[in-house]
Amino acid sequence: MKFSVVHRGDEQSISITEQFYHLAKQYHLIEDNHNPHLIISIGGDGTMLEAFHSNKHRLNEVAFLGIHTGHLGFYADWQPNQLETIVSLIATQSMKTIEYPLLKIKIQTHDQKIYEYLALNEFTVKNLEKTLVMKIKINHEDFEMFRGDGLCISTPSGSTGYNKSLGGALIHPSLESIQVSEMASINNRVYRTIGSPLVLPKHHYIDLYPQHQGEIRFTLDHLSMQMKNVYSIQGFVADEKIRFARYRPFPFWSRVREAFIGNQHLE
Repeated sequence: MKFSVVHRGDEQSISITEQFYHLAKQYHLIEDNHNPHLIISIGGDGTMLEAFHSNKHRLNEVAFLGIHTGHLGFYADWQPNQLETIVSLIATQSMKTIEYPLLKIKIQTHDQKIYEYLALNEFTVKNLEKTLVMKIKINHEDFEMFRGDGLCISTPSGSTGYNKSLGGALIHPSLESIQVSEMASINNRVYRTIGSPLVLPKHHYIDLYPQHQGEIRFTLDHLSMQMKNVYSIQGFVADEKIRFARYRPFPFWSRVREAFIGNQHLE
């Protein structure tokens, strides 16, 4: 098994990384940063996002595995005290994987340039100077004129993040879909939006058309960028998927419960 490691860079993550390398050598695992089979993320969800974006060009060739060294992460199955168990399983067990859907974003400028991006968690758009005004189409048909602070388009696995804080639903990653949530939309007798999150299945598209020229701010997972001259933004479920290595069951709803409810007893 060939592996590569991405770590958060803090003292604990560096220590766990060193221990992982030591154990990997004992179990005859091979480090290969150019053609790995398995990418180990040691840190939190931000570290996994970094690992994903650094390797999005070879999603068909690799799987990801997370070791948690911070706050509970949705992409980290393992704790540091389970390190030897992890390495032993990687070395001796055949790797099973699960696939999560991703979000594809296409941005077209007025001069016909097209930029394409993949997101594991979410994509957000805001206007830096004034209220964001966006004409919205769904499946190329007019839907609404949005006015507000911004919009968030999330994947099912990203639905537990920023989307949740905006009142969006939590969606199981087995559902190939994207979710669109509003940020502080303006709703009165003059202006009106749907006022609810929208869940779009695979093969459905959302198109956003900025109504004011100026600089627009985007976030793509943990990355931030600004762009002028934007004509349209299209979001849909990507054909590509991310694969996670599973050496034991770790159901999505168990992750949700641990993150937001804890181990309180139900009576």
